Order: sequence, then C-alpha cells, then structure tokens
Amino acid sequence: MANGPRYVVKKLRRREGRTDYKQRINMLKSRTLRLVIRKSDKFISAQLVNYADNGDKTLASAHSSELEGLGWKHGAKNTSAAYLTGLLLGRRAGGKEAILDIGLHPATKGAKIFAALKGAVDGGLKINYNPAVLPSADRIAGKHIASHLKTEFGDFETVKKKIMELN
Repeated sequence: MANGPRYVVKKLRRREGRTDYKQRINMLKSRTLRLVIRKSDKFISAQLVNYADNGDKTLASAHSSELEGLGWKHGAKNTSAAYLTGLLLGRRAGGKEAILDIGLHPATKGAKIFAALKGAVDGGLKINYNPAVLPSADRIAGKHIASHLKTEFGDFETVKKKIMELN
C-alpha cells in the first residue's frame, strides 16, 4: 500500500466499489431528478430521488415485495416483477422528468434494470433512453419463464391493470 505525506486514502464507498463518484457528480450537476433502480438477491427497488445539500430526498419509491399485495404470485426479482415495480413507481411519481441511475450495475441489453425503466416510462415518468436496450415484450410479460415452468403468467396483466388504476 502506498504511504507518504501526500498519499490520500480514497473514500470508503469508492474502495468498496459501491459508488462511482465521477458518475454521481455528473448526474448531480444536471439538477434533474434521478430514477434509482437497484436489485438485491431477492428484490428490485426503484426510487425517484432529488439531490439536496444535506442529503438526497426520496420523492417516491416502489419495492417488488409490494407486488404480492396486488396479486403477484411469482418471484420478486424476475424481469416481469422489475417491470411491474417500475410501473408502480411511475404511477406514484406522476409525470415528472428524470434521468436513469443504475449505479454500478452493468448496462446490459435486456437487463432487469431496463425492464424497470420501461415500467417507469409506461407509468408516466419522462426519461430519455435508447429503446434498443429494453427487453422484449414477451420477456417483460414472462412468456420466457412460463414456457419453462409450464404455467401461465396470467396474473401479470391483472397486476398491471391494478397498478394502472392507482392514483
């Protein structure tokens, strides 16, 4: 490890690989709301966040665990659940304009993060994005899983309809 009078230890979140400060400062300079999408081992979360000097303020949020209360009977981390979580956030946030913040997740074409982005846009958020990165409509609806499990994802449309009816 380097040492000496001029050596400066990097910030903890940077050393742990949790924050890219260069990317974050560029987003904050834009003074635009951020659509923050994160995935864990079991769930997907989406938040609409505004920067403030004394700490970021969350304006609206949605978590894939909330889908069970709307009638979703499948996993809370698959592509369909990511879309529905984004849709739920979009309905709660209204017609606000935002930019996408995926953190350190890789920007892979068809990823669950982009399914959540599509849901948020369908829910009413205004976000610039490239349509080429979105997963296919069949994948969002869960048809790729239904063929393997030999079941129907019929509750996808039901839950989607319930979310769209929310104020």
